[in-house]
Amino acid sequence: MEYLDNTGRQRLGDALGDAIGEDARLSIIASYFTVFAYGELRDELQKVDELRFVFDQPTFARRMESEREPREWEIARRSRELGVAGTGLELRLSNNVNQRALARECAQWARERATFRTARRAGMIATSGSYHVANPHGEDQAFMGSAANAFTLEGLGYERRPGIVTGVSHFQTSSEAAGLKAMFDGIWDNQQLVEDVTGAVIEQLETLYRENPPELVYFLTLYHLFRDFMEDQEDPIDPALGFERSVVWNKLYDFQRDAVVGAIRKLEKYKGCIIADSVGLGKTFEALAVIKYYQERNARVLVLCPKRLRENWTLYTRDNDDRNPLADDRLDYTVLNHTDLSRYRGMSGDVDLGHLRWGNYNLLVIDESHNFRNKSTDSDKRDRYTRLIEDVIKKGVRTKVLMLSATPVNNRLLDLRNQIELITEGDDGYLAETDGIPSITHVTRLAQQRFNEWSKLPDSNRTTESFAEMVNPDYFKLLDVLTIARSRKHITKYYGASDGSFPKRRKPISFRTPIDLEGELPPISDLNDTIAKLTFAQYQLLAYVRPDVQKKYEARYGDTWGKDFQSQVHRTVAVANLMRVNVLKRMESSVNSFRITLERILGTCEGLRRELDSLAVGASYDVSEASEFEDDDDADEFAAGGRVHVDLRDVDRLRLADDLDYDIDKLNELLSYARRVTPGRDAKLAKLHDYIVEKVSNPYNPGNRKVLVFTAFADTADYLFEQLAPTLKAELGLECAEVTGDRNRTYSLRLPRTTFEEVLCHFSPVSKELDERDRTLGEVDVLFATDCISEGQNLQDCDCLVNYDIHWNPVRIVQRFGRIDRLGSTNTQIQLVDFWPDVDLDEYIQLEGRVKGRMALMDASATGEENVLEDKAPDQMNDLAYRKRQLEQLHDEVLDLEDISGGISITDFAFDDFRVELQRYDRDHPGLLESTPDGIHAVVPIPEALRSEVAPGVIFCLRQTDEGRDPRDSNPTFPYYVVYVTQDGSHVSRHTQPKAALDLMRAACEGHAEPILDLCREFNRETRDGLRMDRYTELLDDAVCAITGVQEGSGIDSLFDLGEVGSGVTLGFDDYSLVSMVVLR
Repeated sequence: MEYLDNTGRQRLGDALGDAIGEDARLSIIASYFTVFAYGELRDELQKVDELRFVFDQPTFARRMESEREPREWEIARRSRELGVAGTGLELRLSNNVNQRALARECAQWARERATFRTARRAGMIATSGSYHVANPHGEDQAFMGSAANAFTLEGLGYERRPGIVTGVSHFQTSSEAAGLKAMFDGIWDNQQLVEDVTGAVIEQLETLYRENPPELVYFLTLYHLFRDFMEDQEDPIDPALGFERSVVWNKLYDFQRDAVVGAIRKLEKYKGCIIADSVGLGKTFEALAVIKYYQERNARVLVLCPKRLRENWTLYTRDNDDRNPLADDRLDYTVLNHTDLSRYRGMSGDVDLGHLRWGNYNLLVIDESHNFRNKSTDSDKRDRYTRLIEDVIKKGVRTKVLMLSATPVNNRLLDLRNQIELITEGDDGYLAETDGIPSITHVTRLAQQRFNEWSKLPDSNRTTESFAEMVNPDYFKLLDVLTIARSRKHITKYYGASDGSFPKRRKPISFRTPIDLEGELPPISDLNDTIAKLTFAQYQLLAYVRPDVQKKYEARYGDTWGKDFQSQVHRTVAVANLMRVNVLKRMESSVNSFRITLERILGTCEGLRRELDSLAVGASYDVSEASEFEDDDDADEFAAGGRVHVDLRDVDRLRLADDLDYDIDKLNELLSYARRVTPGRDAKLAKLHDYIVEKVSNPYNPGNRKVLVFTAFADTADYLFEQLAPTLKAELGLECAEVTGDRNRTYSLRLPRTTFEEVLCHFSPVSKELDERDRTLGEVDVLFATDCISEGQNLQDCDCLVNYDIHWNPVRIVQRFGRIDRLGSTNTQIQLVDFWPDVDLDEYIQLEGRVKGRMALMDASATGEENVLEDKAPDQMNDLAYRKRQLEQLHDEVLDLEDISGGISITDFAFDDFRVELQRYDRDHPGLLESTPDGIHAVVPIPEALRSEVAPGVIFCLRQTDEGRDPRDSNPTFPYYVVYVTQDGSHVSRHTQPKAALDLMRAACEGHAEPILDLCREFNRETRDGLRMDRYTELLDDAVCAITGVQEGSGIDSLFDLGEVGSGVTLGFDDYSLVSMVVLR
């Protein structure tokens, strides 16, 4: 007997190979059998007449249904079964890619010469790592090791881990080996101890080289990426609740059901979730399904929504209302307005706010949650956000929070943090244990810094790809953990026609019309110059306070307007600039709105001038009287400024009087122009009338006479309704209506109640599921509306939307169009019409820039605190080239939120869809994924819809074998990498964006439940059944180089040589193993 240390020249594999003679009978007891160990000894094993192999632990064993393994035993068994494909150090790229050819050879050899048996139960065989060679033409030999000496490259000594010794006793004569042979024969023949599993082992080998269904390869990839999720999560939907029989569940598309299941899972695990699906994808119904689920669990539910959307939610709680399509679900929840958080008494609907127990709700649903993206920086100030946290979420029972928003991230990534704090209750380390995010604040702050750097890049470089490279991956992880976000393109590409279709978008129609048909009004640029020179002194009175009394105002407004007087002045100046912009916007909207605004401002100027002349004791002026903003963004900024009272005795009276006199003179001049343009001379009004007549005469969809006209201002909506409703009724019999929030009316249609919701129901009776009896009253054909309905409304009966004024925030344009551009629309095509100012685009950009440039606010970021008034870079025109590209896009095409140039959509980074889809597949194919080995591949055609943007190539899923080296700064799905490489190697996708490659893999593999044999045969001819994989080795090399950032050398030329990898292999290549490979043809 001799002792082998299993290294160098004393390796077990070498000694075993030398011991095998012609016609030998080889017997092995071990935990693992791998194809790579076979490959190392393939020449010697050809001499063997028979192999008898015993797995010393249950492997491939048949189990009765009633037998339940302990969890740790089940995992170990699965590891041994999958170990046929390779284990430990064998799982690296140099071995993975030749696995197929080797497995085919090994399977054929095993069919002819091998028999496999396994221990029936754990612990019954205690002689692992035993080898016996019976040589009919010489001495028998045996080897006795330990469990570490399995039939693997490591067990045989061809691979070794530093610091680990796996010594073996070598018995070199028949007499020495006889005891081991007798022991083996006793185990082999004892049917109480072992059972035959030869067929299962060969079948497992066959999986390594047979043609694989593309769907299986795709879901195997997902299984590896999200295995922890699969093992940790049970299906959250308890069948006993009967939830899946509810009306609302059965009204949902598959993608909506996936969102509901994902949201429930997040609510259970994290107590919160943000559903951030794009405009028109039905977030309200997804939330209603979540509410129904928790209602079945006896949860109390509160819905907080903007006041204008209240009816959207209250309708579904009315069981006896025939307009409620979900009446049979008997939904029961409380609906309150966002503004109710500022009220402490009074009624909101039938709720007495003075006696409401805000903290008594188990589930809180916040519609349009982006309205809570800002919170006060003043710790003593109790605003809506603070009350929401303290009285609703923290107080009373533990409250789960579901938020709905198409734009949870507006202009700042920090917007998301403030919404996440509604879930975490302000606990910065909330995700430290569950997801390894020690500080949410740090993650979002760092991401904001990177976003700021990204936003300063040249326009051509400001892409999603460059953003993903720059931002910290923990931010993507944060998004993935707490948000569900899908875009219209995502649904169209990856759920297909089975989930309904969107109407075709016709190319936008653009009109540029002068203001005055008679041409007497000065050009817009001249009018703008006059507006830009107005001082708006009444809105920035702090700027006129004398130096000797400035300390008085510094003390009064120091907490909210800045720590020194100049900061306070700067902010009141910003409010004045908002008014300047507001006048310009109203001029663009309509001459009527322009005239009304000028009259209002002139009235405040003249009123203050009279106050100044009289100088009554205690006289003061309240800057909050500027609050006529109807634009949410402007209103937010103004609200941040708050009220400022200035005693007129404290101002420089002469300077203030001069500025007021100047403004009064210029305002009268502007008013004289505006008053000349009567409705009969209004060129823009005439063009709208002519277009509606043309549209109704030549409808885009048979019989559809509906037109939705949006404007930013109620004054304009009033004007359009009053001027066009009588004419359109008389000429075409069209019924017009107006909805502005404060004013809702129809022209001749007599409704029982002219409420906001009633008008919308009669404008879009099909989508609103209006009762047939109510439809007999008549329908609204043309609706004039403000942005009070630009969110949360389904008006898809209409096929034409007119932007009577172009909103300066392109997101609002997309939101408006989302009212008619919706999944499942009955219209085959829809039209967007835009009215642009009658100026050249470059001139318009400069015009905006001159006005908006005056609005730069003082930067408070140096202190690390959030600004009271946040500078809205880059989305607010401080980059004129960026703004020009946005407008050019809007001019030529209909955009989705994720298409807006220079913007970031969180739909680019969320993985929840994949998890839900994986769970569904695993439920339909139990046990398949866990029993499928690594390294398999499929060949698929590029989907027709993607051929123009995707080149032939390969998608690799790789796993870093040394998980201790975690490059968290580069890969959000560590230790797995999903990379797409074009066939010519010219493009490698960013490993920092695994979702993009996964989306492509899904699109290519979806629906292919069987191998595509023609493509497989073509691939096999090219590679000689996997023996010549040189080209794919090069592509793998490209993928690894992209991951590591290191240019690999040519030392992998010997990659497909069987045996030990040569020393020329560049360090790093074999730090990865191949999980799956999808070849795109």
